[in-house]
Amino acid sequence: MKTAAKLFTNLTNKYMPDPLVIAIGLTALTMLLAMVIRGNSFLEVTSQWGGGFWDLLAFSMQMTVILVAGYILAKTPLVDRGLTAIAHRVSSPRAAIIVATLVGGIGSWLNWGFGLVLGGLIAQKLALNVKGLHYPLAIAAGYSGFALYGIGLSGSVPLLIATPGHFLEEQMGLIDLGRTIFDPVILGMVIVLLIGLPLFNAALHPKDPLDVKEIDPTTVAPAPEKIQADKSSLTVGERLNASPVFSIGIGVLALIYLVQHFATGGSLDLNTVNFALLFLGILFLTRPTYFLDTLNDGIRLAAGIVVQYPFYAGIMGILTGSGLVVSFAAWFGDISSAETLPFLSFLSGGVINLLAPSGGGQWAVQGPVMIEAANQLNADYAKTALGVQIGDQWTNMVQPFWILPVLAISKLKLGEVMGYLVLILVFIGVIFGAGVLLWGYMG
Repeated sequence: MKTAAKLFTNLTNKYMPDPLVIAIGLTALTMLLAMVIRGNSFLEVTSQWGGGFWDLLAFSMQMTVILVAGYILAKTPLVDRGLTAIAHRVSSPRAAIIVATLVGGIGSWLNWGFGLVLGGLIAQKLALNVKGLHYPLAIAAGYSGFALYGIGLSGSVPLLIATPGHFLEEQMGLIDLGRTIFDPVILGMVIVLLIGLPLFNAALHPKDPLDVKEIDPTTVAPAPEKIQADKSSLTVGERLNASPVFSIGIGVLALIYLVQHFATGGSLDLNTVNFALLFLGILFLTRPTYFLDTLNDGIRLAAGIVVQYPFYAGIMGILTGSGLVVSFAAWFGDISSAETLPFLSFLSGGVINLLAPSGGGQWAVQGPVMIEAANQLNADYAKTALGVQIGDQWTNMVQPFWILPVLAISKLKLGEVMGYLVLILVFIGVIFGAGVLLWGYMG
């Protein structure tokens, strides 16, 4: 495995361009497929691309906020002290890889924005503390836990189809979370990954010290600047910025709202998650000036989303407008049975996610086709829907879009971690594929 990891790392270092170049290349590939498979003209696919370029602005903002708010929460003194305490208890490189995977995985299961950033931060702290730790593998390990996000508490598709009024409610009704993320088979997959993935990642650590790349301490962002001890030198405005009254007051108000929201039957959705993360960050940072300093760092991490999401929206515009996504999904539906449809939904979700990573947003275009196929085959709606979600999260391991924030934290290049992520993709694919296939045959 170490030889394979080194081979893939060398190949990706040599041949893989920056993620923006990949997004442009995927745009060209999708246009070509639409013209060849669906018979669309060049002008038609160009119109579909341009027409869809801004279609995901609202979703982009939600994803930006969940990433920035997750970063802010992960950088609060409470969480930071916890991560530092964990890192100081680890002394060996392989143990560090195990810890980075577990922290990233558990954090992503709780909330994907929080876990995505947490995995990178713990990997960075471990690299500073553990001598001989191969930093690119530590970052890849911390990111690999992101594979759990879709079957966790913030999974986009499970939360959507459990929410009254979702766009496919007439076709499939409401699907309780007990049939998706809390189903015993899905919980079993989570447990298997949390046990197996850390051990797999640890086995990839180089033995030869010459193959180890340690962290450059100068690349680590400093902690937010503290308030001056001599408060007499502060202006009135600076005193207000440094006052805990404002942060604690608005944080408590937000907590009161959340309690009221859930007590009156309010649902858990992306907006609710973002609201909770944002105000927990404000509350735990205690002072507006601390919050704003951390916010500025977090916004830099979201630059990739702001720039690239429109390109992926354009790709989804081509997939939808040309009917290409229907062709892909319908083909899987035509060759499947009621028992195998969840597995083929998993495969199709993974393939389409490579073209248009969306944090579950591809369900808007793939969902109607897969649910119609499930209806015709009398297949289970919950298993079919979650198959798409699991495929989505599976191929995120090699889809460069979501790792951008982690690379921004680590100051590493994509090619330095991609070789490990290819092997992780294969390992996770075996677990997910076997689990979804078994689930499809269970009553």
